[in-house]
Amino acid sequence: MKKIELTIPRLGESVESVQLVRFTKNIGDFIQENEVIAEVSTDKVDSDVPSTNSGKIIEFRFNEGDEIKIGEIFAIIEISDDNSSTKNEPELVEVHQSNSTPKVNQESIQTDQFLSPLVKSIVQKENIETNDLKQIKGTGRDGRISKNDVLNYIQNKSVTDIISSNSLTNNSVISTASFGANDEIIEMDKMRQMISKHMKKSKQTSPHVTAYVEPDVTNFVKWREENKASFEAKYKQKLTYTPMIVECVVRAIKDFPMINVSVDETETKIIKHSEINIGIATALPNNNLIVPVIRNANQLNLEGLANGVNTIVNKARNNKLSPDDVRGGTFTISNVGTFGNLMGTPIINQPEVAILATGVIKKKPAVLETEFGDIIVARQFMYLSLSFDHRVVDGSLGGVFLKRISDYIENWDVNTQI
Repeated sequence: MKKIELTIPRLGESVESVQLVRFTKNIGDFIQENEVIAEVSTDKVDSDVPSTNSGKIIEFRFNEGDEIKIGEIFAIIEISDDNSSTKNEPELVEVHQSNSTPKVNQESIQTDQFLSPLVKSIVQKENIETNDLKQIKGTGRDGRISKNDVLNYIQNKSVTDIISSNSLTNNSVISTASFGANDEIIEMDKMRQMISKHMKKSKQTSPHVTAYVEPDVTNFVKWREENKASFEAKYKQKLTYTPMIVECVVRAIKDFPMINVSVDETETKIIKHSEINIGIATALPNNNLIVPVIRNANQLNLEGLANGVNTIVNKARNNKLSPDDVRGGTFTISNVGTFGNLMGTPIINQPEVAILATGVIKKKPAVLETEFGDIIVARQFMYLSLSFDHRVVDGSLGGVFLKRISDYIENWDVNTQI
């Protein structure tokens, strides 16, 4: 019998460690080659880790919630001598995405015990005091406190210890959601919890301002209708409005590069990005949301943008995104027109400083000035709304940037060759 060490494979160029969500098998169980043995999580993507061999599991070296470095041994299996072939690195299968995990303020948790980022997040979320934390007996490796240890502590702690009439004063109010006997209580899945935290953090971080314009998109619509069939025949890519809008946004960002920035954590420095990486907000079949990124969009022509949009959207909807697919965005576009909405007030995707929402295209009567006087004609219109971070983007910059996008869309050249 031989022993095989299983290690955490690489999940992307920028990923250095993962958190262990759970093992799918127990010690002593037999596992097949390529069968999932563990679920791990980065700050963006949850992934399944399959076994490189068939054999009997004899050791786990980590517990749920522990942080594991890429390449580190996390389990050992025992295999027969005639099944000793191994692979250098197990294949990763991405299963679902989550918006980035909020960073925990580690200074607020004063303890000599090692706590994984996941445990720290739960401790901070539940407002567990340092003295209470010392009462939790860790069942993890070397006595570490695991996620289950903290959750069991929260569950077992009497409600009367947390909320008592003696703790309420005239100056303190506890607000909780009320529900009736027939109301349904739905547990948020992990991804929805991460979206919730990300959206809340954005509103708390950035003072949001939203501006609106309504460009005449008649030529924009006309050009696409006349060229979408030949575009698909030539490039084997469907031509939607999204890559056309991305092209206009990229041109406007080049004109106003201070939109393509982030604010550092100290809020004393502005990071001006050299790359223009456009995030495309994508609704998933399970009603969750993910923002995959088209990298270096400023270096792509319309064909490249169409390919980029179609690729990342399809990967998102089929749970095939890698961690690198959702990192590094510098500006986001959200198409609320997909749902028939006229306009939206989008929430900034941190750490970016602006996000564009595009509404549904509608035919409306419009007044045109001619040499013979004003006439009323039918034209196509679409609302654009830009939410921006007023810490670094003033109303004048946000306004002229949005108007520039509108101008590029409105003045789309109908003679453009594909």
